[in-house]
Amino acid sequence: MPLMTWNVTAERFDSPDATGLRRDYYDEVASRYWKRPATAAEIADGLSGDGAELLLPPTGQFVVGRRGGLPASCAGLLLTPEAGSGTAELTRVYVRPAFRGTGGGGLLLAAAEAEARALGVRLLRLDTRSDLVEARGLYAKHGFREVPAFHHRNPYAEHWFAKEL
Repeated sequence: MPLMTWNVTAERFDSPDATGLRRDYYDEVASRYWKRPATAAEIADGLSGDGAELLLPPTGQFVVGRRGGLPASCAGLLLTPEAGSGTAELTRVYVRPAFRGTGGGGLLLAAAEAEARALGVRLLRLDTRSDLVEARGLYAKHGFREVPAFHHRNPYAEHWFAKEL
């Protein structure tokens, strides 16, 4: 069996692989939230107008992880609008279920942090939900600490994390 290695690189949010990963991300988070399979319309609604176009320099970045050449994970960085704030939000962090438990989540976060540093970010923040237990565990394992809410624009957010870079 060939060695299955991870490779995580910056990629446009709208490449075919990135689009497929973002679609799978919305499918999973919506399905968990509604406690039933998300409909195609709900997934399309999640992708429509979600601000992903900001996940490009100079306002952000998007990374895609591949294992054995197959698209397996993604994460986005969004710089905060305050000029010179040195803060970014981590968003759309996702590892496809078939690739979980293989070390890809940590490599994905490390690549996102490297991209953030290259953009001048000193503080990386994120929000998540209580039911996304794997994500909360991943963030804590990789040095993110739970912090008080730093925004109220996401009605689904229940936990907020931050990490000094």
